[in-house]
Amino acid sequence: MKKLTLPRRDDAGFTLLELLVVLAILGLLAAIIAPQVIKYLGTSRTQTAKVQIQNVVAALELYRLDVGRYPTPQEGLKALVSAPQTANGWNGPYLKKESALVDPWGDPYLYKVPGEHGEVDVFSLGSDKQPGGTGEAADVGSW
Repeated sequence: MKKLTLPRRDDAGFTLLELLVVLAILGLLAAIIAPQVIKYLGTSRTQTAKVQIQNVVAALELYRLDVGRYPTPQEGLKALVSAPQTANGWNGPYLKKESALVDPWGDPYLYKVPGEHGEVDVFSLGSDKQPGGTGEAADVGSW
């Protein structure tokens, strides 16, 4: 009986040079794509803050329709989640969770009544937590 044998391939697998070329290509792609992804993540926080501020301002308008005034500086934005003692006609909560009053950088939204830019100002100081700034560190407000 004859034994069947398969021909042996000496070129099975990858060479070290082929692996180095693939790693170099992956490194170049990462170097090109990573800055774009980081830039996108920074602008997405700013866009999220803008949308959240619009929601808070809309809740403030509903509060004003029910109570007849905006929350006082002492009551603050928490008056949108739980009823202050001095708010006759409060028909909330106007926001479901208190977490809606926190910006994407983890700080509470700031609130001024009367505002400098309108009847009320709702704003975040951005990632640097300082007035002014550019890019992700820029202030985001309801104006």
